[in-house]
Amino acid sequence: MSGLRTADLYAFAWRNVRRLPDALVRGGAHLVADVVWALRLSGVRQLQSNLHRLRPDLDPRELRRCSRAGMRSYLRYFAEAFQLPGWTPERIAARVRPVGVERVTRVTDDAGTAVLALGHSGNWDLAGAWAGAHIAPVLTVAEKLPDGLYEEFLAFRSGLGIEIVPFEKGGGTFRTLVRKARTGPRIVPLLADRDLSAHGVEVTIAGHAARVAAGPAALASTGSHELLPVAIHYERLRGERRRAAGSPWGLVVEFLPAIPTRDADGRRRPLDLVTQEWVTALFDAYARHPEDWHMLQKVFLSDLDADRLARQRARASEGAPS
Repeated sequence: MSGLRTADLYAFAWRNVRRLPDALVRGGAHLVADVVWALRLSGVRQLQSNLHRLRPDLDPRELRRCSRAGMRSYLRYFAEAFQLPGWTPERIAARVRPVGVERVTRVTDDAGTAVLALGHSGNWDLAGAWAGAHIAPVLTVAEKLPDGLYEEFLAFRSGLGIEIVPFEKGGGTFRTLVRKARTGPRIVPLLADRDLSAHGVEVTIAGHAARVAAGPAALASTGSHELLPVAIHYERLRGERRRAAGSPWGLVVEFLPAIPTRDADGRRRPLDLVTQEWVTALFDAYARHPEDWHMLQKVFLSDLDADRLARQRARASEGAPS
C-alpha cells in the first residue's frame, strides 16, 4: 500500500468514523485487535517480548493475556483518535482524570514552560487536547511522514489545539523548540521512549539496555525548564462520569515528580543521568499498567542488530548525523 493511499484512508477515517455509533467503533476496534493478536503478527510478538522484559514476573498465561489487552488498548487509541475531532470539550474533560496536575500548573500559572517526557502509552492525543484546554498551550514535535500522511496528522493535531514543530535533521527542530519554549506559559510533551538514532541516550529499562530520545532532558536543561515524566493509562468508568464521557473508558494522566536538571550549585547535571531518572520514573509507572504501553517495535538493544549499533555509536562519537 502506498503512502498516498494510507493518507487517504486516514483522512477518510477522520471524516467518517466520528459519525458511527460509539459502541460499534469500540467493538470493531476490539475485534480487529483480537484478530491481529490471534494471528501472532510480528508487531504482536514484539509487543509481547517488550512486555516480558518490563514485567518478568508474569507467567506465560498472564503474559499472553497482557499482550492481548495491549493490542486492545492500542486499537482503542486509534479508534478514539478518529473520533476525537468530533468530541465536545465537555466530553473530553469527562474522559480525563489528572493526577498530580499541580506539579505542572505551578509552573504554567507563573507563565513558565514545563517539558513533559512521555512514552507511547494510553492516548497521548486525547491527553494533549485536554491539557491545552485545562493547563496551557501545547507545543510538540511530529515526524515528517511521506506522501500526505504528515499533513493529515498535522491537521488532526492542529485541530486539537496542539502546535506542531516538524522534525528536521541537523538540529533545526531543537533550536525551534528552544526558541518557542521561552515564551510561556507552555507545556512541551515529547514522546521519547524510543530513539534508535546515533544520538539516542542509552538507558536501562527494567534491567535491560535500551535507547531513548535525548530531547526532554536536553530541552529542559538548555532552557532551565521544569522536566516532568507523564504516565498515561486507561481506566474503567462508571456512573455519571461514564455517561458524560460517552464511553466505558477514561484516561488517567499522571504527572510524576519533577526531575532536576541542575545540581545544588546551579550546574547542569549530565544528560544521560537526567534521562535515566525520567526513564526509571516513567517505566515504574508503566509496570503498573503494562497493557497500555503501545510499543510494537524493537526498543531494547538486545533485539537490535549489533553491527548497526556499533556503526551508530561510531557516528555519535564523531559527531556525525545518523
